[in-house]
Amino acid sequence: MHAPSLFKSLREYNRKTFLADLTSGLTVGVVALPLAMAFAIACGCSEITPSTGLVTAVVAGFMISLLGGSKFQIGGPTGAFVVIIAGVVASFGFSGLVMCTLLAGLFLILFGVFRMGSLIKFIPFPVTTGFTSGIAVTIFCTQVKDLLGLQIDGAVPAEFISKWGCYFAHINTINPWAVGLSLLTIAVILIVKRFWPRLPFMLIGMLVSTVVCCVFNLPVETIGSRFGELPHGLPAPSLPTVDWAHLPELIQPAFVIALLAAIESLLSASVADGMTGSRHHPNTELVGQGVGNICSALFGGLPATGAIARTATNIRAGARTPVSGLIHALTLLLILMLLGQYAAMVPLAALAGILVIVCWNMAEVSTFTHLLTGPRQDAVVLALTFVLTVLIDLVVAVEVGVVLASLLFIGRMAQISNVESVSNVLEDDEEENPARSRYLREIPDNVEVFDVQGPFFFGAVEQFKDRVFRSVEHDVDYILLRLRLVPALDASGLHALEDFQAYCGRRGITLLLCGVQKQPMKVIRRDREFMEVLTMENVCENIDAALERIKQLEKVRKTVERG
Repeated sequence: MHAPSLFKSLREYNRKTFLADLTSGLTVGVVALPLAMAFAIACGCSEITPSTGLVTAVVAGFMISLLGGSKFQIGGPTGAFVVIIAGVVASFGFSGLVMCTLLAGLFLILFGVFRMGSLIKFIPFPVTTGFTSGIAVTIFCTQVKDLLGLQIDGAVPAEFISKWGCYFAHINTINPWAVGLSLLTIAVILIVKRFWPRLPFMLIGMLVSTVVCCVFNLPVETIGSRFGELPHGLPAPSLPTVDWAHLPELIQPAFVIALLAAIESLLSASVADGMTGSRHHPNTELVGQGVGNICSALFGGLPATGAIARTATNIRAGARTPVSGLIHALTLLLILMLLGQYAAMVPLAALAGILVIVCWNMAEVSTFTHLLTGPRQDAVVLALTFVLTVLIDLVVAVEVGVVLASLLFIGRMAQISNVESVSNVLEDDEEENPARSRYLREIPDNVEVFDVQGPFFFGAVEQFKDRVFRSVEHDVDYILLRLRLVPALDASGLHALEDFQAYCGRRGITLLLCGVQKQPMKVIRRDREFMEVLTMENVCENIDAALERIKQLEKVRKTVERG
């Protein structure tokens, strides 16, 4: 495993590089301020305050930059975790969430130690798009109350349908001032982003709405009225209170948090590579993400991962090394210590407006619609993952989406796997393929040749049995399996070969293999019992060598018969 990117970057560090990192770190720290608070509020839990989001961005962000495998990654709370955080807190309380975050950190470290960084990238694109778009819809649903300033006594229901039923039941309590501040925030963000994209447009949107709210003393709910004043620093680290009875139940959501953190962080690091031409180290990045989440849990923070938008902002602001990420975290800490009391003035409608913009960006509407009009199987996976995320649960959505996509992939791979009887095929294409017709003339009448094509795995075993077992002629003495077009062999495929060897042995037929590629040969050689029966002499380099081997066996057989 590679060392953290920071360590390598410091070898050639100089004053010019530091000034570039300082500028970018201060910029992205200011950009991250409203997002950290907004994502915490979006969780919809009274135990999670805006300061919880800031603590997460400070602690996890610092550790991810310190120990991660990307030079430009900015870590912190993101929208991907909002849905699952709300579910964990509802079932196990905030202490359960802290324990869940700690477990997720351990999973991430294990992912990195066992070099699973490259495997995480193989999560199907329709699955990631489906749950990301579903999360965007879910976050938007949690913000309707603050967007419209609805007066709702008690907690808003967590379920999608019940939540909207509650909103419609209280629609007559809309606060026009809250609606106005939400629209003002959105408008300012869009205008600043359009004409001055280098400025921290979300922070500007929040500040404009806060100033308007304070100057005109608008009757809307603020951070202070709901959560009280923010603390002036980090809380003391402590171990979470563990209810051992709930620990097995926390494994599943913790694993999903780790999986989401891995997917999003590696995607963010890949985007950074594309913007800068650098290369990140995925396994080191996963270990850094794991340590960041463990430290976040110890300080009572939320799950964290690499944030694509903040990482891109970091790069555009001129970042050179992970030091910019460290400065981003320290900037947020200074803001929390020096200006925390002023955050109480921020209207919740402004943060809801910020999250509307975030949700629209997360939804990836164009990508979503494009996938829906693509291959039918991918569209089904996308739609099912999206619906399950919105209506049921993110954990269920990810599990069902990955399993369904895997089954469909297995089906596709099984379709490209094929077994042909060479004798029958060559009679049809003799003019088009002289090389194959030459083998037809050379193959003796007592030899049957089968051409196996495609991955020979559990999804293709039944096809192999149907084609080969039923096609074997009763008067043949030798069967030759050509495996030159088989790139991979698994345990099920090997077992099918063993069964076929036994089938041939009962009928006095000699089985030979030829053209075996590297991976299948490695699997076959490991099975000593199979190799003892098959013998290494009957595993030939190509069909010419196999036909020559058959001639030798024929000579031996005839000699024995004469003797």
